[in-house]
Amino acid sequence: ALGPLLGIMPWNYPYYQVARFAAPNIALGNPIVLKHAASTPGCALAIAKIFEDAQAPEGVYQNLFLSHDQIEPIIADDRIRGVSLTGSERAGAIVAEQAGRHLKRVVLELGGADPFFVLDVDDLDEAVEAGVAGRMENSGQACNASKRHIVLAKDYDAYVEKFTAKMNSLKGGDPTQEGQDYGPMSSLKAAEGIEKQLQDAVAAGATLVGGERDGAFIKPGVLTNVTPDNPVFTQEIFGPIAMIFKVESVDEAIELANNSPFGLGAIVFTKNEETIDRIAHEHETGMVYANEVGGELAELPFGGVKNSGSGRELGPIGIDEFVNKKLVRIKARPSA
Repeated sequence: ALGPLLGIMPWNYPYYQVARFAAPNIALGNPIVLKHAASTPGCALAIAKIFEDAQAPEGVYQNLFLSHDQIEPIIADDRIRGVSLTGSERAGAIVAEQAGRHLKRVVLELGGADPFFVLDVDDLDEAVEAGVAGRMENSGQACNASKRHIVLAKDYDAYVEKFTAKMNSLKGGDPTQEGQDYGPMSSLKAAEGIEKQLQDAVAAGATLVGGERDGAFIKPGVLTNVTPDNPVFTQEIFGPIAMIFKVESVDEAIELANNSPFGLGAIVFTKNEETIDRIAHEHETGMVYANEVGGELAELPFGGVKNSGSGRELGPIGIDEFVNKKLVRIKARPSA
C-alpha cells in the first residue's frame, strides 16, 4: 500500500463512485480522505456512518468538507500519497497539475462523448431500445452515456425515426415515483447550460427535435445534421440529448468516432464479429462493449484516454493504481 489517498468525488453517483474508489483501496491498506461534491453532504455523512456501524478502524475513512480552494494544501501534504478525481475536464487539469507539482500519483475519470455504433444489425428495434437506455442513464447525466449515435446509411432514417419517437415518449417527473423515466438536471444552472449548448448547435446548422427546457428539466431530444464545424460536435452534453450521425461504412464510422477530444467508452451493436474486432482495435477509447448496454462490472477496469482521463478504476488493473510494486531479488547461494 502507498498510504493515505485523497478522493475527489462527483455528485452524479455519490454512493457508487465513492464505493468503487474507497473499497478496494481500504482493502489494500490505503486509508481514504474524501472530498465529496458540495451538493451531496447527506451522502457523505451516510457513508461515514456505514464505516462507523461496521466498526472500521478509526481514521480508515474520513470526510473532508472543503471548498475547491482548500484542496491544494491537502494534495501538497506529505501524508497524502495519491489522488483520484472523478469530475470535469477543467477539474481534472487543475488537480493533475497540483498532483504533478508534488509528485503524487493521480487517477482521473473525466468526461466522455461515447459513441453508440449501429453497424449492420439483425434487430433495429433492439438497437433503438438499447440506444435510448444508453443515452438516458441517470437522466443523461453520466460520463459514459451513449452520446453520439453513429448509424450506417441503410438504417439511418429508420433509426432516427424510431429513436426520436421513443425519446419523445419518455415521461419526466419526480424520479422517486413510479412511472417516471427521467428526472431534472442536477441544478437549474446545469439545465440552462444545456439549453445554451442546444441553441448554439441549432444556430450553427444542426436540427433539434425535443430538448425544450422547463425549469431544471430538459425534455429528451435528438440532434441531427451536426457537422464537424458545429461547436457541439466536440462537446459533451451532460443531459438527455443524443446526436445521431449517418455513415456509409465502418471506416467512416471509426473515423468519425475518433474525431473527438474524448475517449472513455463505446458500445457497438452489430451481427458482424469482424466489425466488433475492428472497433475494439481501431477506436481510440478505454472501453468497448458489444451488443449490450450496462456491461460494467466491479471486476472489469473502467477508464479512458485523451480528455476522458488517465488511469483505471475497478478490476485488477484499477486495484494496482495505488500500490508499490516492489521488487525483491535474492541472490542464490551456491550449493554446498
